[in-house]
Amino acid sequence: MASIDASELLAAADLRAEAGQAARAGGPLIVLYSRADCRFCATVKRDYLLPLTSNHQHGQTPVIREISQDRHTALTDFKGQATTHAGFASRQKIKLVPVVAFYGPDGRQLAAPIVGTRIPDFYQSYLDDAIEQSARQLKTQ
Repeated sequence: MASIDASELLAAADLRAEAGQAARAGGPLIVLYSRADCRFCATVKRDYLLPLTSNHQHGQTPVIREISQDRHTALTDFKGQATTHAGFASRQKIKLVPVVAFYGPDGRQLAAPIVGTRIPDFYQSYLDDAIEQSARQLKTQ
């Protein structure tokens, strides 16, 4: 089995700043909630999220961050409060991973999160639809 490299996506550090950066670029802050031992998380990163970082089909470079449900890495939340990855994931009621969530600069979710891997043949479509819906929501704010 291939090892899971958690460094492939940037770890979230300051959600408020990262969401602001994403909104200025015209898109949502895309957050992957994961665990180190989650092979499905590794698949979502490798097959769907990492390609987005070099494919600008949505008109901007997406801002994608990872929050590790099983790590106590320092994190600043959307309100500027200090927390940890595990603490924030718990407050967001993340139980099973992977979850891909789409946030605006105020921390509000702009589209329904993608929970699990769903049907692999359609996953890219689910992701594209959520990004487009999020961008539309940002324009109306």
